[in-house]
Amino acid sequence: MKNELLEALEQLEKEKGISKETLLEAIEAALITAYKKNFGSAQNVKITIDRENGDVHVYSRKQVVENVENELFEISLEDAKKIDPNYEIDDIIEKEVTPKNFGRIAAQTAKQVVVQRIREAERAVIYEEFVNRESEIVTGTIQRISKGIVYINLGKTEAILLPNEQIQNEVYTQGSRIKTYIVEVKKTTKGPQILVSRTHPGLVKRLFELEVPEIHDGIVEIKSISREAGSRTKIAVYSSDLDVDPVGACVGQKGARVQNIVDELRGEKIDIIKWSENPSEFISNSLSPSKVEKVIINEEEKSALVIVPDYQLSLAIGKEGQNARLAAKLTGWKIDIKSLSQFEESLVE
Repeated sequence: MKNELLEALEQLEKEKGISKETLLEAIEAALITAYKKNFGSAQNVKITIDRENGDVHVYSRKQVVENVENELFEISLEDAKKIDPNYEIDDIIEKEVTPKNFGRIAAQTAKQVVVQRIREAERAVIYEEFVNRESEIVTGTIQRISKGIVYINLGKTEAILLPNEQIQNEVYTQGSRIKTYIVEVKKTTKGPQILVSRTHPGLVKRLFELEVPEIHDGIVEIKSISREAGSRTKIAVYSSDLDVDPVGACVGQKGARVQNIVDELRGEKIDIIKWSENPSEFISNSLSPSKVEKVIINEEEKSALVIVPDYQLSLAIGKEGQNARLAAKLTGWKIDIKSLSQFEESLVE
């Protein structure tokens, strides 16, 4: 032990930011357990490490009592006064009982404690780094796949992509790079657990922020997103600057910007919609790529009847109702779609 321990702890304090005093207190606590395990003669002990030279001292502690019931923990007043006449009832008498070969055990215990505390400190640093990155995108390498769970190497730690956060039919290959969205960072006994997603609408939002400078700079704003991961996403965008076309900014020259996002999402279709504070206009836009003849709004029920040309009905509703479903989710309005002829027939009735 000696000065080597203190020098090592001082170095750790500088490099890892772990308090030397905290480590010394932790080592002292661990040494008590080690002492009791190896030397059963005295069970009520105090162990101190000299802050100047690193020497370890073990003291047995006994309470002064009138009648001794347990000799391991108590001493009679009569015997105590033989040691020092000034002792009174309830005083604690300490006697050094440091074993000759305790230095080796102390050094081993100190090493174990220091290694454990370093590990804990490093985990804490990683947790603090990633807990502040919740709702952000991270890029990592697929490390392994086990029981449907994809483990992604992020460098300092790994992220977990659970089956319910995976895009259906998307193939995950060991060694390939992948972008995911951090859903939650949990603190566990084994270190931080980082849960990520490929299905979260936030992934699309963050990809657009990375790809479109106008969104990153706040010129273009993403107002809402509705997504059925792996199939289709609708995103509503708005610009307060009349000189900036929000849809055009997101699409990019020859569709390059949106194509990069589609490629990252393995071919997921993306409809970019111009947001409007006018519900009729917004709902009409939300049913893109379908054309809309008329939108009848019911403010009280927050519902809308949308009239489309007959040949556009199936496009407006979409396969298995997907286009209408995503439009309703995007706008927050209940949407009922009718063809022009259906609407005219209902008027006649």
